[in-house]
Amino acid sequence: MDLLPVLLQGALITIEITIISFFFALIIGIITALARISNNKIFSTLARIYISIIRGTPILVQLMYIYFVLPELGVSISAFTSAIIGLALNEGAYLAETFRAGINSVDKGQKEAAFSIGMNYKAAMKRIILPQAFRNILPPVGNSAILLLKNSSLTSVIAVNELMHTGEQLATSTFRTIEIFTIVAILYWVIHVPMTLLVNKLERRMDVDSTSRH
Repeated sequence: MDLLPVLLQGALITIEITIISFFFALIIGIITALARISNNKIFSTLARIYISIIRGTPILVQLMYIYFVLPELGVSISAFTSAIIGLALNEGAYLAETFRAGINSVDKGQKEAAFSIGMNYKAAMKRIILPQAFRNILPPVGNSAILLLKNSSLTSVIAVNELMHTGEQLATSTFRTIEIFTIVAILYWVIHVPMTLLVNKLERRMDVDSTSRH
C-alpha cells in the first residue's frame, strides 16, 4: 500500500484528462454534427472527412501522430496537451454521429412548427430541436464519457503520467507487478462506478419520461 499515494496521483491526472478531453469533445461533436447536417456543402464535406479519418484510424496512431509527428512539422506540444487534443478529436468524431442521430430523431413536425411561428433555422435549433435531441442522447453520451475514461489509459504510450503510465513505471522499477496492476485496475473501476451510476440514472429517467408521454 506504500505505492498507493503515487498511483492516486496518477488517477487524479486520469480524471483531469478525462474531464478536459470530454468537455472539448462535446464542443467538437456539436459543431461537427451541425456541420454534417448543414446545407452548406463545404461544411458538410469537411465534417464527413473528419469523421471518416478519425473513425477509420486507431486512436493510438492519432495520439502518436500528434505527439511525435507534429514536432517534425514545427509544432511542439507537451504530452499532456497531446493527450487532450488526441482524445478530444477522437471522441468528438463519435459524439458528432451521436448528436446527428439525436437531432434526426426529433420529429420533423417540430421544426416545421418552429418555422411556422417565425423562427429561423438558428432559433429553431437552439430552442426546439437541440433541447429535445439532448434528452434523447444523454445516456449514449454518458457511455461515451466512460469509454473516454478507459481510452485515457492509451495516453501512456506518449508518456503522460496518468494512472496506467504510473503503474507501468512502478512495475518496472519495483517488479511488484501483481500488486501494482491490481491496484490500477481497482482504481479504474472506482473512478468509473459513479459515472456508470449516473448513466443508469439518466437511462431510468428517460424510460420514465418516455412512459409518461405515452
